[in-house]
Amino acid sequence: MSTPQDVGQPWLLVARREVATKLVDRSFLVGTLLTLALIIGFAGLQAVLAERTKTYDLVVTSSAQTMADAVVSQAPTLDDGIRVTVVPAADDAAAEAAVRADDADAWLTERDGSWLLVARDEVPSGLEAVAATVVRDAVLTQNADRAGTSVAALTAGTTLASDVLVGDADQRGFAQGMAFALAVLFYMASLIFGMTLANSVVEEKQSRVVEIIATKIPVRHLLAGKVAGNTALAVGQMALYAAIGLIGLRFTQYASFLPSISGALGWFLVFFLLGFLLISCLWAVAGALASRTEDVQSTSTPVTMLLVAIFFGSLLLDGPAQTVVSYVPPASAILMPQRVLEGSAQWWEPLVALGILAVAAGAVVLLAERLYRRSLLQTQGRLSMRQAWSAPE
Repeated sequence: MSTPQDVGQPWLLVARREVATKLVDRSFLVGTLLTLALIIGFAGLQAVLAERTKTYDLVVTSSAQTMADAVVSQAPTLDDGIRVTVVPAADDAAAEAAVRADDADAWLTERDGSWLLVARDEVPSGLEAVAATVVRDAVLTQNADRAGTSVAALTAGTTLASDVLVGDADQRGFAQGMAFALAVLFYMASLIFGMTLANSVVEEKQSRVVEIIATKIPVRHLLAGKVAGNTALAVGQMALYAAIGLIGLRFTQYASFLPSISGALGWFLVFFLLGFLLISCLWAVAGALASRTEDVQSTSTPVTMLLVAIFFGSLLLDGPAQTVVSYVPPASAILMPQRVLEGSAQWWEPLVALGILAVAAGAVVLLAERLYRRSLLQTQGRLSMRQAWSAPE
């Protein structure tokens, strides 16, 4: 039911209609629920994998018992997801038979002055890594004792550390995964909501309903309401996904990154708002340029190609190219939040990029309003942007 405020602002009526129609649309609700299920499922899988412990049975004879005990005691320290149990064997033949019969995962034995880990068809990588570290440290200790020195003296200066000049290495790896997820969400939301918006415009135009609507409210209010309604839905959907994602991450091994990514997700929502506003205006124009539903695919091709370029740019650009394009609208809607996630952006950079995006969005709104207003009531066939720009009102 309309309110006095709605009557004074017709675009509010249109926006409410867009929101109400979408909220009862089965495909929209199912798509939203499926995406939420994927986010929750991913977080749940990560939590299960983080908590899962793999136990390996290591068969040994009495000659390797001491080394096996060291592997058992140090395995949880080296890898908290690995536990090792020892399976005693009377001799080498019994140990080999246990491995062949799958009664043990591997056999640890000493041959010709070195240690060997034997498996049936494939040595478990986790067990191999742990055993290799334990054996190396144990043998180094023995050799150092024989030489009258210490392991610390022998290994002094041999450690190679790694660092990065910009950002944090661990956070950067996690941020790259998050950036991919955000790029996918931006691309899918812009494409799905955009196509819905364009089809809605052309359907009203093809059925001549828009001619009746245009006698009641200004065409610019119709454009504003459609864009505002779809933008509100898209931003609300992204906020819901972000909130569920943050809650899910609390139960995974990435929980320590939450303080650093929460702010970046906030930036993403703000950039998403302006970026989607810009893109949705272009979708509305694409719908207005078409006279039939069949024409939308052609009139919307430039918008689709722009979205594809933004998506792949967010994945492929790096270094100075990424920095420069992170200021260029509408690609900045993805690339600047990505840089904030990675920790490579100074505090002032998202503010500058956001200002540029806001100016660009405002300019596109003004251009789109003219194209939309002059092409919406033209039904003689598909229009080009030049024809729409010069068409009479």
